[in-house]
Amino acid sequence: MVNSAEIKIFLVDDHNLFINGLKMLLNSVKGFKVVGEASNGQEFLDRFIPLNPDIVLMDISMPVMGGVEASRLALEMNPDLKIITLSMYGDQEYYTRMLEIGVKGFVLKDSDIQEVKAAITSVAEGGNYFSQQLLRGLILGRKEIETSELNDEQLSERELEVLIEICQGLSNNEIAEKLFISKRTVEKHRANVLFKTNCKNTASLVVYAIRNHIVDI
Repeated sequence: MVNSAEIKIFLVDDHNLFINGLKMLLNSVKGFKVVGEASNGQEFLDRFIPLNPDIVLMDISMPVMGGVEASRLALEMNPDLKIITLSMYGDQEYYTRMLEIGVKGFVLKDSDIQEVKAAITSVAEGGNYFSQQLLRGLILGRKEIETSELNDEQLSERELEVLIEICQGLSNNEIAEKLFISKRTVEKHRANVLFKTNCKNTASLVVYAIRNHIVDI
């Protein structure tokens, strides 16, 4: 959870008109504050640490250093950093790499401000956010996870319940409260699900669950 009342946001994009418009819209949302901007990944890496943003909105294709490499390096510097990818329809080739790096969400650049607001709020509170249109792209692009790789019966009933709640963006604490089990038990189930599905992070689990018809979009 974000401790302060204000969610601090850092914008990374090389299009001035886009970033200026997004900054104006985000600053107009109560509880949001844009604290930093960068026009490429290297500029972001040079600036983000002292600003300590809660959320980074990261473009993929930029000069000097793109969003994939910038996200990887930033998360090595600060594994708790929450990055939401700003995507265009033609960026599908990068989705799997961003998932493996550990980004927390994907939104289309032409999304309305309400969807961007929902994404920021969800990720700031410890969840994930994936545009449904982008999820379809992720599912089509993530070829290494095949449906035949794991039969749903290999997940216990409780593991399936935990997986479904993970896909809803709930934190471990929220899942524990909803299922009337301890947070430690949730963490154990989550680890088991990651192992059994050969997934590396929450985003990969979401894609896996959709591809295997455990949840719908």
